[in-house]
Amino acid sequence: MTQSQDNCKIIVVTSGKGGVGKTTTTANIGAGLAMEGYKVALIDTDTGLRNLDLLLGLENRIMYDLVDVTSGRVPYKKALVRHKKYDKLFLLPTSQIKDKLAVTPEQVTELCYEMSKDFDYILIDCPAGIEQGFKTAVAAADIALIVTMPEISAVRDADKIIGELMRAGKENILLIVNRIRPAMVEKGDMLDINDINDILAIKCIGQIPDDEAVVTSTNRGEPVIANEHSMAGKAYRNITKRICGENVPFMDLRVKESFFTRLRKLF
Repeated sequence: MTQSQDNCKIIVVTSGKGGVGKTTTTANIGAGLAMEGYKVALIDTDTGLRNLDLLLGLENRIMYDLVDVTSGRVPYKKALVRHKKYDKLFLLPTSQIKDKLAVTPEQVTELCYEMSKDFDYILIDCPAGIEQGFKTAVAAADIALIVTMPEISAVRDADKIIGELMRAGKENILLIVNRIRPAMVEKGDMLDINDINDILAIKCIGQIPDDEAVVTSTNRGEPVIANEHSMAGKAYRNITKRICGENVPFMDLRVKESFFTRLRKLF
């Protein structure tokens, strides 16, 4: 069966390690694509541990979930929740009480095939790790975005995910490096982006600096991508444009030294 119809792109956002910002990335790219005028559906497949609704500020609007849809209880359109600010952004939340075996890869593939008639982009928020939830989430994807951090354990886990994706027949795999601290990178206390590229050997489409605005936005249920003053927000906007096919240069994240710091170094 064809996984998607017309020009709909199905993107899974995944990571080997938990806590690297995968769900935050899903929410922000989804909002960014909606801001660009595309009709976007976000599917939370982290059954039992859903958080995507919180990041979008939609937790009080949920009536039905992914399990209700895949079990045939309700059609998917009845379970969709439209975003309050972005009218082209929709969320299909998952269940908080079922486990990850409640939904199968075949059910998600069938659902994405049906939804692709109505959407330009479908983003699937994948559970961390390589268990059944991962297999379910990646089944229908045309593109995989791997989110990692510049830490050796996170990069090693991302490498494992790349191997699993390739075994699943996924060839369009892209990298997003999150929570970069330029000062630590320059001191050698955090992996350099070139080191990460050498280890993982996949195309990087996003470098996101560590930014307190992400925490503030998350707690408010507002994607940081809309914050014009946030470096992370700008990074997410650039990622969105690259996904849309634009050639956008990467931001310079190097630490800018003050005049007096440079002067002290001279002496």
